[in-house]
This record gives sequence, C-alpha cells and structure tokens, in this order.
Amino acid sequence: MIPQEVVQKVLAAAVSRGGEFAEIFVEDKKSSSAAFDDGKVEELSSGVSRGAGIRVVVGDTTGFAHTADLSEAGLMRAAEAARSVALSTNAGTRTVVVDSPKQHVLSERILIPSEVGKREKIELLQRMNQTARSTSGSIKQVSAGYGDSYRRILVANTDGVFATDEQVRTRIAVSVVAFGDTGMQTGYETSAFTMGFEMFENVDVEELATVAAKRALRKLSARPAPSGTLPVVLQGGSGGILFHEACGHGLEADHIIKDSSVYKGRVGELVASPLVTLVDDGTVGSQWGTASIDDEGKPSQRNVLIKDGVLTDYMWDGLRARKSNRSSSGNGRRQSYQHLPMVRMTNTYLLEGNESQERIIQGTKNGIYVARLGGGQVNTATGDFVFGMTEAYLIENGEITEPLRDANLIGNGPEVLKKIDAVADDFSITPGTCGKDGQSVPVGCGQPTVRITEVTIGGTANG
Repeated sequence: MIPQEVVQKVLAAAVSRGGEFAEIFVEDKKSSSAAFDDGKVEELSSGVSRGAGIRVVVGDTTGFAHTADLSEAGLMRAAEAARSVALSTNAGTRTVVVDSPKQHVLSERILIPSEVGKREKIELLQRMNQTARSTSGSIKQVSAGYGDSYRRILVANTDGVFATDEQVRTRIAVSVVAFGDTGMQTGYETSAFTMGFEMFENVDVEELATVAAKRALRKLSARPAPSGTLPVVLQGGSGGILFHEACGHGLEADHIIKDSSVYKGRVGELVASPLVTLVDDGTVGSQWGTASIDDEGKPSQRNVLIKDGVLTDYMWDGLRARKSNRSSSGNGRRQSYQHLPMVRMTNTYLLEGNESQERIIQGTKNGIYVARLGGGQVNTATGDFVFGMTEAYLIENGEITEPLRDANLIGNGPEVLKKIDAVADDFSITPGTCGKDGQSVPVGCGQPTVRITEVTIGGTANG
C-alpha cells in the first residue's frame, strides 16, 4: 500500500523532536449496500474510502491527524500536524526501524463481493421478500438489506510493528411486519460473517426470511408480558448482547483506568457464578468480530476475562497497555483511518456448560423464555441495564407456552452473572454492531442457553 521506506521516514519525522511513540494506520476500503422495501429496490450504493491516520504520543498527550493524501508529502504533513499537538519541550532525534511486513493473505476460496454483480445481490433480497410474503397473508411489509466490505489495512509504529491485513465482511438482513387483531408486530433476522460472497453457499436466505416472518406472526397472538421479578431463560445466542453490554464494556481497560467500571480493582475476585467463563476472542472462525490483527497491528487472540466466576483480566489496547507496563490483548480497534483506536471487544461470549436446554426449561416452574433480545442501555459504572425483549414466551410448569408482547429486562450486569444457575451445551453466536464514543465496529456476541434465577420484567400485566 505504501513503501516500507516511506513508512519509516514518516514515523521518524513524527518522533523527530521528542515524540515517545508514533503510529501510522493506512486503510483502503471498498463497500457496497442494497436496500429492498415494499417490493422494489430503494437503495443501491457503493463507496471507496482511502487514507491514513497518524498518532503521536508524548506523555499523556496524544496528537492525531488523518489525511486522504497518501503521497509521501501528504503523509509528512499529517505527521507534522500530529507531532505539533503532542509535542513537549523534549528535544532530540530518534531513529525508527520497523520489521519486515507481516502479511495476512486471503484464502483463494474467498469471493470478493465487489467482483459479484449487483444483480446477484438484488436477487437475494427479492427471494427474501417473496418468501416472507408467501408465509401468510398477514405479512404486509418486508424490508431486506445487504452490505459488504473489502478492507485492506497497514499498521506500523515506532515499536517496530509493521503488519498488513485484508478483511472481507458480508451481511444480509430482513425485517417483516405482520398485522392482526393485536395490531402491528415485527420480526427480524440477520446473518453476517467475516467472509466473502461464498457466505451464501451456506446461508439460506429463504430460511432467514421464514424465521423473521414466523417471529412476527407468532407475536400477533402475544399477551402482555408480566411485571415483577421472575426466573429468565435466555436462548443460546439470543442473550449474548446482554453480556456484551452489561459486562463486557465494564471490562475494557479505558473504563478501568477512568474509574468508570464496577469491575475496577477486582481481578482475582469471584464476580460471577462458578458456572460462568467469559471470553473475548478475535480468532473465532469467520465470525463477525474476527480479524487476523487488531487496528494497532497486534495479532488477534483469545482472552479469558472471567474463569469459573473469577475475574482474571481486562481487555487492553496498545496505549493503555503501554501506560500500565503490560502487553496489548489485541483489542485496539477503530472505525476507520479517521478515528483513533480504543479498547473494543471482538467476539465476546460465555462458554457452554453440560446441561441440555430441555432440562433447563423443564426445571423452571414458572418464568420467561427469551428467544431474542433487542437494544438496550447500560451504565458501565454501576452495571445497571435495560434491554428490550423482542421475542419472549411464558414458561409454565416447565413448558414454553404463550408468546409475549415486547417488554424490558431490567437488572444489573454483575448481579446477573452471579444469578446464573444453569448453563446449557447449545452455544451459538450472533453478529452485532458495537457503538462507543461515536465509533461503530462489527462484533460477535454469544452464549449457550442460560438460566438467571431472577430478573425484573418490565411488562404491563400483573405478574
């Protein structure tokens, strides 16, 4: 992308007057998307983003500049701008030596989405639309969306890192609206992987559409959810977002350093049920949060955060790790070259246990079975959360019975972890988009079916 000798000159210039650390991040990204609504194509777009971000650190001050000019002169100007912000009174020169490039080459099996015709992508959305509408006459609206990206990055810094990566991601989703006596109900389903268009060799778009349609149709007969404190069983894969938001963010080192996490200073303590082992892993197959390296050039790795209920470590990016005299955990991520990296999750999940889903349900006399969680809000300083239940059912006498209307789960992340008393063997992981400080990155969220002994349900019926 940029000759190694140019990278070396730019880094040398960035620290030439007293900089302690400098980094260059180069990104070349192509993306496309399509939206299908009300039986027709509503949007068909493609884009290209290419540029570099340069970071210079002096003490506690970080200077950052980004540019779309990848010429040597353009990079030098960005380096000088970042240096001027970070510059201290220290003077002197520094020779910068970077390693030979460490490259990750895409498999020959990957079908780059930009090499696939727009017609083929639109046909996928048309098939989803037709399948969902054919499910029932109650289906009145179907929206489908497709997106892909091909991203090449180069990361080099004054610690000697020089790494490149190619990342291909493909995503498809469908939303269905059904009308009945209870009004309008919705169903949603998505599939997303860090792979190319070959994803559709294994992803059945008609099946996705059918799942979304049946989800909306079942909710037409839903009754109001109870209110009060009840046992909750989270279906495998469905509750990963709860653990991502309510627990994962509190284990990011920037929150720890800023004293804005309930988990600060608790390494070595029992913070969850002994049945809970929580992992963040950027190496999991082709999951949505997987990559060969993070956005600071650190190889992705598997990090055990909580083991058998005991807090073992936090997630670290390079900057916080340097200040704490330790190594990055491969969790430095950024939305694009225009953004600074920060501590972010990759694929965060609970490990599976030994129970079966069926036995967990049978062992729950009365409670709520949550098949799908929606968005929510979390206070990382306290762990308090509110999440929407977008598909849930009553559990009565150990059996799943009536569907429930949308309602909220209300609780506290650390308390929920302590109240998990059963973990199944049916692990599943789902894709998501994580927002933090104005930046969005792809992540995976997963867990097996788990039972929480008590959670507050914010329903409208008397529980």
